[in-house]
Amino acid sequence: MDIEKILCKELNLKKFQVENTIKLIDEGNTIPFIARYRKEMTGEMSDVQLREFGEKLTYLRNLADRKEDIKRLIDEQEKLTDEIVKALDKAKTLQEAEDIYAPYKKKKRTRATIAKEKGLENLAMMILLSKNADIRKEAAKFVNPQKDVEDVESAIAGAKDIVAEQMSEDAEIRKFIREDALKRSVLLSKAKDDKEDSVYRMYYEFSEKVKEILPHRVLAINRGEKEGFLTVKLEMDDQKFIDEIVSKYTSEDNTGNIDIIREIAEDSYKRLIFPSIEREIRNHLTEIAQERAIEVFAKNLNGLLLQPPVRNVVVMGFDPAFRTGCKIAIVDKNGKLLDYTTVFPTEPQNDVEKAKKTLKNMIKKYGVDIISIGNGTASRESEKFVAEMISEMEENVSYCIVNEAGASVYSASKLANEEHPDINVSIRGAISIARRLQDPMAELVKIEPRSIGVGQYQHDLNAKRLSEVLDGVVEDSVNKIGVDINTASYSLLEHIAGISSSVAKNIVAYRDENGEFENINQIKKVKRLGPAAFEQSAGFIRIAKAKNPLDNTGVHPESYKACEKLLELLVYTMDDVSSGNLQDIDTRVKNYGLDKLAEDAGVGKVTLKDIIEEIKKPGRDIRETGVKPVLRTDVMKLEDLEEGMELTGTVRNVVDFGAFVDIGIKNDGLVHISQISKKRIKTPSDVLTVGDIVKVKVIAIDTQRAKVSLSMKDVKQV
Repeated sequence: MDIEKILCKELNLKKFQVENTIKLIDEGNTIPFIARYRKEMTGEMSDVQLREFGEKLTYLRNLADRKEDIKRLIDEQEKLTDEIVKALDKAKTLQEAEDIYAPYKKKKRTRATIAKEKGLENLAMMILLSKNADIRKEAAKFVNPQKDVEDVESAIAGAKDIVAEQMSEDAEIRKFIREDALKRSVLLSKAKDDKEDSVYRMYYEFSEKVKEILPHRVLAINRGEKEGFLTVKLEMDDQKFIDEIVSKYTSEDNTGNIDIIREIAEDSYKRLIFPSIEREIRNHLTEIAQERAIEVFAKNLNGLLLQPPVRNVVVMGFDPAFRTGCKIAIVDKNGKLLDYTTVFPTEPQNDVEKAKKTLKNMIKKYGVDIISIGNGTASRESEKFVAEMISEMEENVSYCIVNEAGASVYSASKLANEEHPDINVSIRGAISIARRLQDPMAELVKIEPRSIGVGQYQHDLNAKRLSEVLDGVVEDSVNKIGVDINTASYSLLEHIAGISSSVAKNIVAYRDENGEFENINQIKKVKRLGPAAFEQSAGFIRIAKAKNPLDNTGVHPESYKACEKLLELLVYTMDDVSSGNLQDIDTRVKNYGLDKLAEDAGVGKVTLKDIIEEIKKPGRDIRETGVKPVLRTDVMKLEDLEEGMELTGTVRNVVDFGAFVDIGIKNDGLVHISQISKKRIKTPSDVLTVGDIVKVKVIAIDTQRAKVSLSMKDVKQV
């Protein structure tokens, strides 16, 4: 099995890319490090491509191992033949390999194994191989009451069971039926009780070809079936498949047995093959749907993590609630907790005036710039209260709605207890809501990714797979931006490539004991941070006040000498880097010639380009170029909306059928996929990301259900 050749073909890669990338992965390099600092070796594969490559490599290696294991297991039974070896070598999937192994696999007692125990295997072979044998006459020879074969009928029935199982385990037959069913079968769902209303009503009388059904519909149907609202089945061309089995098992040698062979084929198909293939295909559909849902979740999480920070502001975190009161926490420009309280402006207390007085005093005392309101229960009631309070104040205060998903998970976590041991669990949520506005990524990495809630059907997904993918998104996002080692919490530091949780804690301990890090090499003194960890992590660490400005860039220390040579060749100094005096660097590079410059600096051309971009602006945060959150001072009600009205909103969630946009009313409006663009788009996530600021037009208002339909067509975007 030539794994490298398969990877080249399936991922459309060149041989050098595959060979180098396998070597880099096998050496233990992290994906962020390979993607950022080994571009020449990989042919500039992105982190997304590298993760796909790694998964495919693992699958192919597992497949190769499984093939060898199957050969060994069959050989131990002394049944391994050249034909089996060739078939296994040709198998392209684990399913195909398992189909080949199926007849040799140790089974639980089946009707066929019981029949074999009764000595009926030879009679079964007569059905398949005897040209003109009288099966009833031959069956009489196998009647043996001591073996529970009471008569001819029971002998024939047992033999038929043996042949039926053989047919069901035929790898060629199964492959033919599986492939045909994937192309032509139809998934049907019906209501168990069509009088019972549910969110699954559109699936009460539903059918769609397996090859065409959308992933989110598969997950919805699965859930409807699990909750007892739907019955689901696969409709296949049964007669065609039965004929195929009969054709394969009929020859000149057994034409006289055609009727009994057809009976067996029908039994084998209906009792054994169809249920098995139906299960396989539904599992296949579910796996595809889950992968798609995980992909959507990953894109949304990436968008959420890369939202621009709102820096240098004092924020009041407002965690809305009804009965238990709204939790308030004020943090300074660096996210440090200044004060906290609980107010009761919402039902059932409705103590609006006292809440206003309390919060106005706090706003004035601490110079609050923005009120960050969580978007959970009582959010819009709280927003109305805040907007009214702001209108009564002279201070220049605005508010913003932020995604609070996972705040309660953080509040009760071990990390939150370490950060705020003397603060009530309920208040910690308000602190998190405040900090999410100041630096979304730094706060969100404290929460298990799947608890952030920016996906669809997340509770129906494979938890292990979801965690693996989302953890990868967090790792890629953190390393794409870089981390200031002197201000970051250990929960952020542990996502730097090569840095484990224990080493992250050691970094914070070293910083607390020795003061701020002054240069990149100083991190080598941190306990358990060895040469390998330094190599993987150094390029993603930032030291804002370092003497060497390169320590505050994405230039890896291994390229410092090359960078210094570059500056010398272009007649610059490190002081020019520090002061940002490189405005004409592109012109100088062009005049010198990029190829010659790379050669003279002793570095690859791709790496040289990255170095140039990094030294243009030390300390650059790629998130700064994004659109800042929408800040409001007034609230809008559903009753204020009119069809045709154009509004600015924030994308809160992107799913396969559309995007939910916060336009300032109680419930987010929906932009259906058909209303996102005039051009045909495959999925909403091709166009939109969580956190995007968009212009929308109101196209329908359902006041009874408090739902608003929006469109982005014919609306000039921001």
